[in-house]
Amino acid sequence: MKKVVTIALFLVATVAMAQDQYTKGMQKAFQLWGEGKISEASNLFERIATAEKDNWLPAYYVSQVNTVDSFGEKDKETLVKQLEKAQEFVDIAKAISPDNSEILVQQAMIHTAYVAFDGATYGMTLSGEVVALYQKAAKLAPENPRVVLSKAEWDMGSARFFGQDVTPYCKEVERSLELFANFKPESEFHPNWGKERAQAVIENCGK
Repeated sequence: MKKVVTIALFLVATVAMAQDQYTKGMQKAFQLWGEGKISEASNLFERIATAEKDNWLPAYYVSQVNTVDSFGEKDKETLVKQLEKAQEFVDIAKAISPDNSEILVQQAMIHTAYVAFDGATYGMTLSGEVVALYQKAAKLAPENPRVVLSKAEWDMGSARFFGQDVTPYCKEVERSLELFANFKPESEFHPNWGKERAQAVIENCGK
């Protein structure tokens, strides 16, 4: 009996230590990202993802770090390299957590980065996929503020491209802000971004 208790205590201690390492690693990765150290943050999230094979969050953030950094990139080779890395890890996240609205938004953002870089080349092939991804995400999580905001921004971009009024989509951005006000992430590291972006969009909405 004493041996069984000892083994149980050892296992509990091991799990606690692993969780502590995960927490410290994720916090450090976010710190690096906040300091603009993109490669370092991406690499650390990747190392955590390798260790946390049943956790979709580190892989999601590898994808997100590389996607966010690609917006505004002028060099095609650099952009494609970043977005291929983003795709590799969003695929890993999807395999761990299928039908996850946050991952669907991230996939849509990868496609959007390609379209933003070269609409003539990528718009025809990827626009339909983006629309489908947001439709699926909205069915899965209609109250997710990132789903509402990201879909509204995509619809705004499409409207501007075709010379249409974006005002109807401003209401959706306003709705996302209402959802952000009541949103609580499942954990310290679950996605919680978007509120500041929504506020910035609203300030310029319809202008």
